[in-house]
Amino acid sequence: MRLWLASWQFWALASASFAALTAIFAKVGVENVNSDFATFIRTIVILAVVAAILAATKQYQPLDVISGRTYLFLALSGLATGASWLCYFRALKLGDAARVAPIDKLSTVLVAVFGVAFLGERLSTPNWLGVLLIACGALLVAYKG
Repeated sequence: MRLWLASWQFWALASASFAALTAIFAKVGVENVNSDFATFIRTIVILAVVAAILAATKQYQPLDVISGRTYLFLALSGLATGASWLCYFRALKLGDAARVAPIDKLSTVLVAVFGVAFLGERLSTPNWLGVLLIACGALLVAYKG
C-alpha cells in the first residue's frame, strides 16, 4: 500500500476523482448563487483546508528562502487557477456538468501542446495519438445531439 501511495498514478487518479466530484458538487452549488461568489466561497474553503494540512504536517517553509522566480511562477499559476475556476463555475451555471467537464478537460490536450512548445518536452507518436483521442472524446461527450 505504501508503494502505491508514493506513485504519481495514485495521486493522478485521486485528482481525477476529486475533480469529477467538484463538477457535480459545484453544479448543485451554483444553482442559487452567482458563479463568481460561488468561486469565492470555494476558494476560502480550499485556503482553510490547505492551511490546516500545512499546520498539521508542519510543512510551512520560511518565505525568505523561496526565490523570486518561484514566487513569480506560483503567482502566475494562482492567477491562471483563479481565472480557470471563474470560467468553470460560469460554464457550470450555464451548462450541463456532463458537457462542461469534458470541455474543461481539454486542458489535458493543452498541457501536452504547451509542454512541448514551452518546456521542451517530447511526446511520441502514440502519445500524440492519445492527445488526439482525448480531444475527440471530449468534443464527442460535450456534443448535444
